[in-house]
This record gives sequence, C-alpha cells and structure tokens, in this order.
Amino acid sequence: MADEPEEQQPEPSQEELLARLEEEFAKLKVADVLVQTVFTVSSLGYRSLGEERRDLDQAKLAIDALRALVPVLKDAVSGDVARDFDQLVANMQLAYAKATRNGAPPEE
Repeated sequence: MADEPEEQQPEPSQEELLARLEEEFAKLKVADVLVQTVFTVSSLGYRSLGEERRDLDQAKLAIDALRALVPVLKDAVSGDVARDFDQLVANMQLAYAKATRNGAPPEE
C-alpha cells in the first residue's frame, strides 16, 4: 500500500476565521481572562526577581498590579483560588523584600 498524500483542507476564509473568533469570544468570561492575567503577571514578576534577569522595578509593578487585581477576583473565583492568589501576592512581596535586602545588582 503506497503512502497517499494527506488530503489538505482548504484554508478558511477571513470571514470564517472571524466567525470562529467571535464564537470563541462569546464563550469567554472576563473572570477567565483576569485569572489568566494573574498567572501571567505573577510569572513575569517572579522572573524579574530572579538573579539572572533581576529587574526590581518590573517586579514591583507586577506586585502592585496583583494587589489591585486579586481583590477584584475574590467574588468571581472559589475560596480556595482566592486564598491561593492572596498567598501568591504575599510570597511575591516576601521575595521582593528579600531581593532588596540582599543588595540587588544594578539594573540595566
């Protein structure tokens, strides 16, 4: 049996892509986007606290953003998730304090 080339699907038109995108947006909730934002900002903030890419200004900005965003989400997520987010902010604040105490290297 010879290998048959895979049948290629025609590329969707821009109108079809737009319709699919609109369908996905209709399913999306603001809370979902904000939860993902918490994860993204915290990841970037922790990276900014690392020794390789230390940038305390960016870490502080991440902490400030999380401190503003986490309370807004408390009624939109479960109690466990809200506590986890509170702990995340506290841990990041502690890591920031430790980084500033340890004489962080100059930022570029």
